[in-house]
Amino acid sequence: MELKLTKRPKSPIIIHGFPGIGLVGAIASNYLIEHLNAEPIGNIESKKIMPLAAIHNSQIIEPLGIYYDKVHNLVLFRITTNLNGLEWYAADMISKLAKELNAKEIISLEGIAVQELGDPKAYYFTQDAKKDKFFEKIGITKITEGVILGATGALLLNPDLPITCILSETHSNMPDSRAAAKIIEVLDAYLNLNVDPKPLVQKAEEMELKLKDIMAKSQQAVDLKERKDLDYFG
Repeated sequence: MELKLTKRPKSPIIIHGFPGIGLVGAIASNYLIEHLNAEPIGNIESKKIMPLAAIHNSQIIEPLGIYYDKVHNLVLFRITTNLNGLEWYAADMISKLAKELNAKEIISLEGIAVQELGDPKAYYFTQDAKKDKFFEKIGITKITEGVILGATGALLLNPDLPITCILSETHSNMPDSRAAAKIIEVLDAYLNLNVDPKPLVQKAEEMELKLKDIMAKSQQAVDLKERKDLDYFG
């Protein structure tokens, strides 16, 4: 994997959401990019992932795009492809970016699986006691027992990274915009983004359909390639 940047913000906060359960993190990060009018400043290139060029509003969207919101000094990842088996590589790229930009913090957005769901609840994890006080003040529960998988799990294993995880309950393998909206609500309080919560769910639902379509086409491309490989070797 290769990190490419056209701009290098100084000491930003890095936010990423991988397409995990309910696509919660991916939907939330996509919403932020759209809402904050973040500009593209780079991408991660890799021959290990399926070549994929998504098109949105007549613009090409990179499979692993990097965006920048100057107003809040945020660097955001837009991830539209499946990274199964590449989680360590992705975590390494985020770690590298954080060190190059001297990032203040990395914020990971994730879904957390539950069997029954009413209004989704939000949780957090950090090893920074100062941040504990803030989240406790706004009524967000800290995870004290559990397992966090994937690239976020790999990032958490690096003690040198200033990482905060914000998670929301979801019980679906389908895109869950309401869980993503809960994450945005917490981020709004945490970073003072001035996100209007009222149209959030409706907007997120529109985005989830787009994201679902992109992810489905990406998976179809992967399946087709695997079938061709089997035919070739068979």
